[in-house]
Formats: sequence, C-alpha cells, structure tokens
Amino acid sequence: MPPVTRVVLAEDGVLLREGLVGLLHRFGFDVVAAVGDAETLVAAVAEHTPDLVVTDVRMPPGFTDEGLRAAVRLRRTRPDLAVVVLSQYVRLGYAAELLDSGDGRRVGYLLKDRVVDVAEFVGMLRRIVDGGTVVDPEVVRQLLRRRRDPLARLSVREREVLGLIAEGRSNASIARTLVVSEAAVGKHVGNILTKLDLPPTEDTNRRVLAVLAYLGSDADLPAD
Repeated sequence: MPPVTRVVLAEDGVLLREGLVGLLHRFGFDVVAAVGDAETLVAAVAEHTPDLVVTDVRMPPGFTDEGLRAAVRLRRTRPDLAVVVLSQYVRLGYAAELLDSGDGRRVGYLLKDRVVDVAEFVGMLRRIVDGGTVVDPEVVRQLLRRRRDPLARLSVREREVLGLIAEGRSNASIARTLVVSEAAVGKHVGNILTKLDLPPTEDTNRRVLAVLAYLGSDADLPAD
C-alpha cells in the first residue's frame, strides 16, 4: 500500500477550506493542517513537513497574491515540496517564478472555475506529488502572450500543442484531443522544441519542464 500523502491546505474561505479538507480525506490524503492565511501556511509547513501544499492565491491581509508568494517562498527553501496553487485568475509574474522553481517538478497552477471533475482533480494532485507538472492551459496562454520572441515563431497549432504539453499530456493524449495522428503531434513537438532552441526528448515531463523554465525566465513580469 503506498504511503499516505500528508497535506497542508491554505484557503481563507471557511466553507471552501472545510470542503477541500473533506474531499482530500475522502480520497485518502492526510490533511495535517488547514489554515487561512499565508504566514500561518509557512509556519504549518515548517511544523508538519508535508508532502503537498495546496494554497489559494488571495489570502489575508491584503487579499492579492499572498498565497502565491508564500508558495514561491516555500519552494525556495524546499524545492522538492509539491505545491499546487488554486486561483480564480492568473498572476503572471509570480506564476512564472513558481513554475520555474525546483526545476519545475512537483508544481501545479490550477484555475478554480475550470476544475469540474473531482476525480480528475485528485488525479492531478497525485501526479504532481509523483513529480509531475500540471498547469491550466489558460495560464500557459497568458504566459505565451507575454513573450513576443521567440514564441511568436510558433504557429497556432503549435501553441495549442504547447498548451497541452504543459498540462502533462502524452503525445497520444494530445492526438486524441486534437483529432490528429500521433505522428503529426510528434512533428509539432519537434518544431516547438526547435523553435524554442530546446533539445528534443521523448520524456514528456522533461518537455514540460523545459518549456515552463523557458517561459518562467521573465520572473519579474508585473502581476496583472
């Protein structure tokens, strides 16, 4: 039997926080702390040394990006800590820094309104804990729009494929989604890596990390 994943949860909304605690317990996670602000989140991680942090972006006292900044801070001190940010919107500057931390492994950025399937959400958390990277395609699209060059060299279809790569999809999954052959997807992936000056590889996770590291190089972009 695999070890139970220990979680610290940060969400300022009481009802949502309790709902997430119940959901995680139902799927076998051990929520060792559930807190309502960023400073308490950092303290809880230091006390409990969890496997996974799930945090909202907007937290007291400013209700801007305290949760996201705390996530970046935690990854600086523990690059191997799995961190999932849940948000209603994209904060580009810190999103790029978060995705570039810890070699881009064990990190996720999900938009709350686009999480529509509980089992899929739980699967994404487990994938991240296991070393994967899961990013909402809208986050990728906004990061892409902030980089004029060399991403401007990508075709519309290549941008579509890049968004799906950033979700952690395999070539077969991308082919099914776009209703094209796996060979066509492989060609698009090769073109993307070539245009971004990134070495081709068959390792899906390494492809995601390479692309996200490249996108995250402008970590000082102003937040929206």
